[in-house]
Amino acid sequence: MRHLWPLSVLLCSLFSWAGDTGNARFDWFQYQGEDEVFASPLKAGHYRNPVLAGFFPDPSITRKGDDFYLVNSSFSYLPGLPILHSKDLVNWQLIGHALTRPGQFEFAGAGLSRGIFAPTLRYHNGTFYLITTVVDQGGNFILTASDPAGPWSDPVWLPEVGGIDPDLFFDEDGKVYISHNDAPPGEPLYEGHRAIWLWEFDPVAKKVKPESKRLLVNGGVDIRQKPIWIEGPHLYKHHGWYYLLCAEGGTADQHSAVIFRSRSLSEPFVPASQNPILTQRDLASDRADPITTAGHADFIQLDDGSWWAVFLATRTYQQRLSNLGRETYLLPVHWQDGWPQILPKGQRIPYQLAGPVSLKPQPVAVPQTGNLQWRDEFSGSRLDLNWNWLRQFDRPWLQLTNGVLALQAKADRLEDLGQPAFIGRRLQHLNFNASTSFSVPAKGRSAGLVLLQSELYHYYLGARRTGTGTEVFLEQAKGAKATVLLAQQWPEGQTELQFKVAGAGAELRFYYRLPGQDWMQLGPVQDGTLLSTQVAGGFVGTTLGLYSRLEVTP
Repeated sequence: MRHLWPLSVLLCSLFSWAGDTGNARFDWFQYQGEDEVFASPLKAGHYRNPVLAGFFPDPSITRKGDDFYLVNSSFSYLPGLPILHSKDLVNWQLIGHALTRPGQFEFAGAGLSRGIFAPTLRYHNGTFYLITTVVDQGGNFILTASDPAGPWSDPVWLPEVGGIDPDLFFDEDGKVYISHNDAPPGEPLYEGHRAIWLWEFDPVAKKVKPESKRLLVNGGVDIRQKPIWIEGPHLYKHHGWYYLLCAEGGTADQHSAVIFRSRSLSEPFVPASQNPILTQRDLASDRADPITTAGHADFIQLDDGSWWAVFLATRTYQQRLSNLGRETYLLPVHWQDGWPQILPKGQRIPYQLAGPVSLKPQPVAVPQTGNLQWRDEFSGSRLDLNWNWLRQFDRPWLQLTNGVLALQAKADRLEDLGQPAFIGRRLQHLNFNASTSFSVPAKGRSAGLVLLQSELYHYYLGARRTGTGTEVFLEQAKGAKATVLLAQQWPEGQTELQFKVAGAGAELRFYYRLPGQDWMQLGPVQDGTLLSTQVAGGFVGTTLGLYSRLEVTP
């Protein structure tokens, strides 16, 4: 239910915005990324991987006619469940989000890697369906929409369906099924022992049929080998066979995609002898420009009969570290002897390969991959779709007016589980720089530029007014509450500043300047590895953004 504010509070808030000139005011934000793997000339008819760079994990894809739509996990970032559109499977445009309002739910108190886990997106008979999990705060649910750009419905909860990663499958006979990850029958035999279950779903009553529950896969491809974390199921039907595509091996270096099939949903599913059908875990660890963690795939068939897979994987530096999070990749699916194969064992995921021959390339206005530059001058009345914030939909602390983004400082800090006055966009390159121009807020507040991986792993390049002038400072959170690494004092009157951060794999450099002057580096090179998933843990990638907070006074 939407929270209704008393009129006195609303009037006070409006007066505060109108009369308070002490808020942080940002004039623009610019992001630029240049990775070497994107720099080589693109061959005719080819495309680049990843097709979605940066924090775009757990992709699921569907189509309506000649239009393709894709969704990714969003965890505790809002708006949630990003929806992207493409005409060619290669060039994707962010068109909206499925979770956009308080009536759907929020993630108060949730860590950044909780919230929304792997979704499934499907189109059937004029309606788009999204089924997914909100971890710790309600479980599995379904959303529907007539337009994938939104608005989407309120959630229909599925209390009988436990676990995570639900899939929705529309069979040829009109029946609808939900498959998902959950605990195995009986006591787990080992750590990571999970199972895939199936329910029949009644789309009219919007409920599962309790008597229909049955086990599809126990443990994984071969339970004798103690496979871990079988999850991310998707069901398909092809040439009279039911195919079950799953992720296996966990989300790190052992991640993979595996396939099973059966003639009937009431009969056992048999694994393919060539499993896994996608992984990078069997490659040499010292290979150049490594892509790791490949798995969690979804299939789509084109009109020419060809099949393609979208899946997650990760670009790394120092062989296994990544600050980007898990990205979305595209590869063709080859069928042999009735089984699909995404990538034979021992082969590397290519950064460039031939695209779908039956689809004409159609570039988009705001690409999400390749070397790019993105700038926001806050000229609209609404935030650009590429911005995200944390945990709660309402943002009374943010205002867009006359080409300025104003952030009202809050007591919530980045290490808290509340809603700090922060907006961020995805880090999409191993080599990047991001900059902004802003006014330092009134005394007792700070504002600046953030690289956020999690509550306890981030950097904050901030500025605040002191009794003698302006202080530029750098905070680092490395597994604990943030502490100040460096500080630079300026005399009174220096309140219009520009900040920049430049990253190159494990190295981060922070800069500041007065508008029109030369950049000055604040301190030495900083450790970028603490923004990697391998150090910070969790399931998200780094976001770059703008932040303002109330300062604690002695």
